[in-house]
Amino acid sequence: MAHILTDVFLGVAWPYWAFFLASTLTLLILFFLRERKIRRASAKEITQQQAMINLEIHAFQAQLDPHFIFNSLNAIHHYILTTSTDLASLYLTRFSRLMRMVMSNFNKEWVTLHEDLEALELYLQLEQLRFDQQFQYQLQIAPDIAPHNSLIPPLIIQPYVQYAIWQRLLLRPEKGGGELNICIDRDDDRIFITVEDNGEPEMKLLDDTSERLVHCIDIASERLYMMSERYQMKASISTQQLVDTTSAPCGNRIVISMRHTSCRQALVS
Repeated sequence: MAHILTDVFLGVAWPYWAFFLASTLTLLILFFLRERKIRRASAKEITQQQAMINLEIHAFQAQLDPHFIFNSLNAIHHYILTTSTDLASLYLTRFSRLMRMVMSNFNKEWVTLHEDLEALELYLQLEQLRFDQQFQYQLQIAPDIAPHNSLIPPLIIQPYVQYAIWQRLLLRPEKGGGELNICIDRDDDRIFITVEDNGEPEMKLLDDTSERLVHCIDIASERLYMMSERYQMKASISTQQLVDTTSAPCGNRIVISMRHTSCRQALVS
C-alpha cells in the first residue's frame, strides 16, 4: 500500500516540479533579456549624449574662431584710429554681446528663435564691418511666428550664413552688391529657415578656410539631425541653385526645415 501511495505521489509531483523549474527558467531568461535591453538602451543613450557634447564643443570652437575674433577686433581698432570712437564703441559693444551669447548658449539644447536671430544679426553686422559693406542682408520673420515663444537648437543657422558670405558673396567678381536674405516661415506645425544669396554658384576656394567652413556646416547638420532623432523633429536640410530667366546660375538657396517647437512643448517633453 505504501509503495502504491509513493508511486502515485511521485506521478503527481513530477509534473509540478517540472512546471516549476520551467517557469523559473523562463522568468530568469526574460529577466536577463530585459536587463540586457536596458543596458543596451542605457549605453546607447550615454553614447548619444557624449556625441552631442562633443558636437556642442566643436560648434562652440567654430563660433569662437580665432580668425573671426582677431579680424573683428582689428576692424574695430581701425575704426578707432580712422573714423569715430562712437562707431568703434558701437561695434565693440556688439562684438562683446555676441561673444557673451555664444558662450551662454553653446551647451543648451534649445534657445528661443529671438535669441538665435539676435546673435545672428550681431554676427552679420560685424562681418559687414570687416568687409566694408560688400553685402547687404535682410531678415524676415512670418507674422504667425512668435520669436520669443519658438525654440530651435542653437548654433544651427549661423554656419550656413557664414558659408554663404565667405564662399558665395565675397567671391563675386563685382566685389559688391551682394545680397543675403534670411526668411523664417511656418506651415502648420513646421518651421522653415531659408538662407538665400546671389553669390557665386560654385565653391572656388580649396584652402584651410573653405575646409573649416565645410566642417562647421557638417557639425551643425549633425547636431540638428541628432536633436531631430531625439525629439522627433523630422528635420531636413535641402540646397538649391537659383537660375535667372535665361537659366543661368544667379544664386543659392538653403532651406532648414523642422517641426515647430514652442516653449510650452519643450517644458512638457
